[in-house]
Amino acid sequence: MATKTVTANSAPKAIGPYSQAVKNGSWIFISGCLPADPVTGELAGGDIRTQTQRVLQNMQEILKTAKTDFKHVIKTTVFLTNLSDFADMNEVYSKFFQDPFPARSTVQVAALPKGALVEIEAIARK
Repeated sequence: MATKTVTANSAPKAIGPYSQAVKNGSWIFISGCLPADPVTGELAGGDIRTQTQRVLQNMQEILKTAKTDFKHVIKTTVFLTNLSDFADMNEVYSKFFQDPFPARSTVQVAALPKGALVEIEAIARK
């Protein structure tokens, strides 16, 4: 099976030598999404709720381009610069996913690109 690049013009462009997502067969691997505005590339807001909302909106656009949606996401990894933001991130996150929820890992990291507070990556199966 050939791996194909998934590029959503309605989501921020990759800021390095990687793809927004790749598809191999029915698997879709979404790179870490940052809370960047898709037009300006600037970070959305300075709080975890606004940034989580923007991250998941960006991911939604990538999923749409891959012809799928959040119902088909089976695993996510959430990177936070401060685990004390977990509850607020989780509240916003829960508005995008439904039962059965994907498996998830959440880790605290020292820093994220562009000074973001949150980054989320995902694996989906169509």
